[in-house]
Amino acid sequence: MTQFRPCIDLHQGKVKQIVGGSLNEQGAATNFISQYDAAYYADIYRQHDLRGGHVIALGPNNESEVLNALQAWPCGLQFGGGVNLTNATKYIEAGASHVIVTSYLFDGNEFSWDKLAQLKASVGKEHLILDLSCRKTAQGWNIATNRWQTVTDTVINADTLHQLAEHCAEFLIHAADVEGLQNGIDQELVALLGQHVTIPVTYAGGARSIEDLVLVEQLSNGKVDLTIGSALDIFGGSGISLQQCIDWNKAR
Repeated sequence: MTQFRPCIDLHQGKVKQIVGGSLNEQGAATNFISQYDAAYYADIYRQHDLRGGHVIALGPNNESEVLNALQAWPCGLQFGGGVNLTNATKYIEAGASHVIVTSYLFDGNEFSWDKLAQLKASVGKEHLILDLSCRKTAQGWNIATNRWQTVTDTVINADTLHQLAEHCAEFLIHAADVEGLQNGIDQELVALLGQHVTIPVTYAGGARSIEDLVLVEQLSNGKVDLTIGSALDIFGGSGISLQQCIDWNKAR
């Protein structure tokens, strides 16, 4: 059944909620900047046993916040953001349950199966999550790297999902075109994922209310989990409360 998955997004050393498609080297359009640090949110998730959440470092100057969050809940959070063969094991040893990787696995627009094999051998399939965050294209949805600014040649379809599922524990998929806008989820993408995924998958992008949890569960036949960010009350939102999400998970 569909679960709520929590998140901690870090940008320039602060917990923020941003408009995903706006992120670049100059900054990002920002919905929320927290007065609290990453460890504060990690501890909230730990207290309520909200598992499967992720800490994402959006660009540089986030390392100390990342490590503090992972220490606040050892093995309770996943980490992504600049993960590569050199540093992946460091984050596992620091307390991440999984590492999340995207950009490292691409050479330009081409997916590198060699890099995937090396990373898988380094941390183990059971600790590896592939971030298939994407943008809508004429082909459907193509994986986007480099802060979601570079659209690659890899299309998210049945073949891609089945092939990659053999090499990781989970997928994380941000719909970059709707991320942070609170205008609703990408229903077609969620339905596609529900039809073809064979491993756990978390979708993020556009969620704004408890009704979106219901919708994701219906569209995916309960096979896709949902992250809610900007609409959540603990991130300054008014669409849904963390308590509603906790109650949703407990009911399942």
